[in-house]
Amino acid sequence: MKDTHKYDDIIHLPHPVSATHPQMPLSDRAAQFSPFAALTGHEEAIRETGRFTEEWVEPDEDRKALLDEKLQMIWKRLTEGKENRELPKLLFTYFQPDERKSGGAYLTVAGRVRKIDEYARQVVLEDGTILNAERITDIAVL
Repeated sequence: MKDTHKYDDIIHLPHPVSATHPQMPLSDRAAQFSPFAALTGHEEAIRETGRFTEEWVEPDEDRKALLDEKLQMIWKRLTEGKENRELPKLLFTYFQPDERKSGGAYLTVAGRVRKIDEYARQVVLEDGTILNAERITDIAVL
């Protein structure tokens, strides 16, 4: 029971405040107790490595010829007179290369073609989506 009165002489004194050092804000005090990540970026690297990507499969010559024929039909319809210019809504399947690692993903987008840029080999849809014509794997009418 001797230890219970050990601090009786200072327990009611005011808390000391330094005149030279400003008091630390509570938000900074909380930060000093947050967990420490010794390997910054390690978790992100693990997630990136585990992220699945598909490999690009080059279409065979028959498939390329069929896709080229479909694009030519779309281009011809676009360049006709205004009365025949309304194109049906199309479904494009294309390969989107991944920006961070090899491979990518096969995506599908629906829309109407606004223009075909033959020099840049791009198909521009009405909503502004730009597709690389060489990466298109399928075109279907909706």
